[in-house]
Amino acid sequence: MKEQFGQLWSYRREPWARKFFDHWRASLRWQRLEPFEKFAELIERHWEGITAYCRPENKVALGFVEGLNSKIRVNQRRCYGIRDEDYLHLKILTCTLPPLPRS
Repeated sequence: MKEQFGQLWSYRREPWARKFFDHWRASLRWQRLEPFEKFAELIERHWEGITAYCRPENKVALGFVEGLNSKIRVNQRRCYGIRDEDYLHLKILTCTLPPLPRS
C-alpha cells in the first residue's frame, strides 16, 4: 500500500490525482489497516496543499528550498537574544534579495 501511494506524486492534474487517491482509499476498506486509515484522513485534511503540488507553476527546486532554509537558520542564530520578531523577518527578507550593484 505504501509503495502504491507513492504514485500520487507523479500526477500533474488534480482530477487524476483525486481519482487515484479515491481508488487507493477504497482499497483500504478491505484490508482494515488502522494506521493507513488515519493516514488517509490526514491526506484528506491536507488535500488542498497536496493538489497545489500538482500544478507546474508551484514546483520549486529542493536545492533552492534547502538553501533558503539554511540562510534562515543562519539569521536565526545571529539574531539570538533579540526579542524583536519583526527584525528577524526583515533580516530573512533582505538575505533573499539580490546584491546591490557596486559603483
